[in-house]
Amino acid sequence: MKRISQILSWIFSPLLVPTYAMVLASFLSVLVALPSRVLWTTVAITFVLTCVIPVAGITGLYKSGVVKDFGLNARNERTIPYILVALCYAGCGYFLWRAGAPQWLTFFFAGGAAAVIVNIIVNLRWKISAHSAAMGGLVAMMFRLAASHQAVCDLNVWLSLTVLAAGLVMTARVYLQCHTLMQVFAGALNGFLCVWLCTMIHIAH
Repeated sequence: MKRISQILSWIFSPLLVPTYAMVLASFLSVLVALPSRVLWTTVAITFVLTCVIPVAGITGLYKSGVVKDFGLNARNERTIPYILVALCYAGCGYFLWRAGAPQWLTFFFAGGAAAVIVNIIVNLRWKISAHSAAMGGLVAMMFRLAASHQAVCDLNVWLSLTVLAAGLVMTARVYLQCHTLMQVFAGALNGFLCVWLCTMIHIAH
């Protein structure tokens, strides 16, 4: 069970979830009408901006001794890496905006950056789950996709799978004793609300 929990934590790392979100948005929404080359190029750029660059930065911090735990499980070591992640999320949203992506997609990344900022503030006093925040944001994006009628297929199965994945990740983080039940719930609520409210900006205008 421990090994399964570790695998889930790595597969659904907060640095990988944005790429999963981009894949889902690309092939479950009206964006699927775009050439596949464009879609996969965008996915690749998203991966570089929200995963490769943060990993490189965290690796540098780890090797320099600023961060002693590469998994960032220590609350007092999270501030600088989280600032880097927030900037990368925001940068990806800016790239998508400049590329002419739909506002609901660009604001998903804005919501992700906002959730990381909230995590930074909360972590000054209390440890909150970044994994849960990322999964909560992914669930919010799927619900927003359904609510905005941008989907090109029945989202019931995909919504169910996303919620199930979020539940499994939250359970894994508690089982590994990285977080308490309240910390994973707070993280999920943070991620969901930040993404949901940010994507409402597009709905309101």
